Amino acid sequence: MSSSSEASRVLDFVRVFVLTSGGLGLAGFAPGTFGTVGGVLVARLLEFLPWPTLALSLAGAALVCTAIGVALGPWAERYFGEKDPGAIVLDEVAGYLVTVAIFVAVTGHAPTLFGHCLAFVFFRVVDIAKFWPARHLEALPHGYGVMLDDVVLALYSGAALALLGLYGEGLGLPPL
Repeated sequence: MSSSSEASRVLDFVRVFVLTSGGLGLAGFAPGTFGTVGGVLVARLLEFLPWPTLALSLAGAALVCTAIGVALGPWAERYFGEKDPGAIVLDEVAGYLVTVAIFVAVTGHAPTLFGHCLAFVFFRVVDIAKFWPARHLEALPHGYGVMLDDVVLALYSGAALALLGLYGEGLGLPPL
């Protein structure tokens, strides 16, 4: 085997590893749900940083994920043989990070475990429902369509979570 073909295989493995959030997107069912778990793990790791650094770190990590997803989008479509392959879940990671970044920026604190659970559910609901303008964004070429719909949808889930974070205790909810 030539060293260039070995290097190509290693590079393909790294690309797939990143785009599938460490393989979570390769789950046999509900890859987006499993991929969102990758976002939860990244968010929890970044929580070791103090606020306001946390909000900026979450937004920065989402930006990096988005940039990687956009850049690798054309390769992924060729590799998986379809537009917006289900195995690519880096968009779910980015979307979850945006959701939590909005919450932290508005409330000034990291979410509790209950807050993360709500963030997860809210983001999955908006991602599955594909509220406007997500469907239109999916039509964008290559990685843009793969990534931007989830990032924009996260604005909805982040806003809902932030509002509950500010006013939820008045509704009898535990702290977010």
